Formats: sequence, C-alpha cells, structure tokens
Amino acid sequence: MSLPASMEAFLSEPHLATLTTLRPDGSPHVVAVRFTWDGHEGLARVMTVASSRKARNLVAGPGGRAALCQVAGRRWITLEGTATVSGDPRRVAEGVRRYTGRYWSAPPDPPGRVVVEIAVDRVMSLNN
Repeated sequence: MSLPASMEAFLSEPHLATLTTLRPDGSPHVVAVRFTWDGHEGLARVMTVASSRKARNLVAGPGGRAALCQVAGRRWITLEGTATVSGDPRRVAEGVRRYTGRYWSAPPDPPGRVVVEIAVDRVMSLNN
C-alpha cells in the first residue's frame, strides 16, 4: 500500500495508538497499543498475548476487522482492515524486529506471545 511520504513519516514516529476490535457481542473494545507499519506489505502489527481480549476478539470472529488510530497533537491517522492473530514464530519474530526498530527496545516476551496483523485497506487522516 502506497501512502504519501508525510503519512509514512508520521507512522514511523514512536507514538502509541488505540486498537479497536469487536467483542463477540458486537461492542467495541478499545485499548492503547504500540504498533508497527509495513507500507510495502500494507500490514500493521501489534504484539500481544493470545489470552488478551484483543486477540480473543479476533480469534472469535475470523475475518473480523480492526482499526488503529495514532494521534499526536492535531495530527491523526487511522489504519483499518482485516485482522488475524498468529503465533507462527517467523511472523512473531518479524513483529518483534519491527517493534524494536520503531520503539528502540524489544517488546515484552511473556508466555503466549502472538502478533496481530492488520491487512490495511482503508486509511483516514488529518494534517499529514
């Protein structure tokens, strides 16, 4: 997915974002997360554990969608798409590698670590 250079730059800054997934009852679950953006693949990645509410929401609703919204002052960007949860060691390692590059330290390594991958197909932004 090709984004303007200003959006790519904003997505490389070490900000937090909110991740929104849907609970099985359809209500939104919103949580602050760190994430990475892979513009070449059009993937946003969030490191978490399989037992987390966000991961359980996505596993309970295969093919479900998620949205990440990064805000800094008057700038914001939302990345939305179909989300999956993977415990595949190669995918998790790629998530860790990208996280470490963006946030200058490795993410926690709890038991049950997985990666949420969002195949982004919709982007909304302001002042980017």
